[in-house]
Amino acid sequence: MKKELTDVCQIRVKFSEMDAMLRVWHGNYVKYFEDGRESFGRHYPGIGYEVMLAANIPAPVYDVHVRHLAPLGMNDVAEIHTTYVRKPGARLDFKYQIFRQSDGVLCCEGSTTQLFIDPQGNLMIEEPQYFTDWKKKYLG
Repeated sequence: MKKELTDVCQIRVKFSEMDAMLRVWHGNYVKYFEDGRESFGRHYPGIGYEVMLAANIPAPVYDVHVRHLAPLGMNDVAEIHTTYVRKPGARLDFKYQIFRQSDGVLCCEGSTTQLFIDPQGNLMIEEPQYFTDWKKKYLG
């Protein structure tokens, strides 16, 4: 069985994240995915944004999928579950589940794919060394 790497972090919904219906505006869930990736990078060091910047090999988001299932409201605490998904190639794939802490309801789920680019801005076919090292450390 393959090892699964997951991080859980919490955020509290702010007034500035609300829409006219007093629910979290749908676009903010992508920001919550980003919050989850940052927390994941702190929990499993070696692929965080500071590493990418130091290596001058970033991994911008290429693809995002979001499915909205239930609303979050002001002052709700959301639990963001971020899981690394193994896929071949020079890419980072994550899946997300966002739960409302008060009742455990799944409010949103989705996924992202990030692709590595070299210092000249070209898409990389081979994974960068820091990613290879990270996979060896955490995935064996």
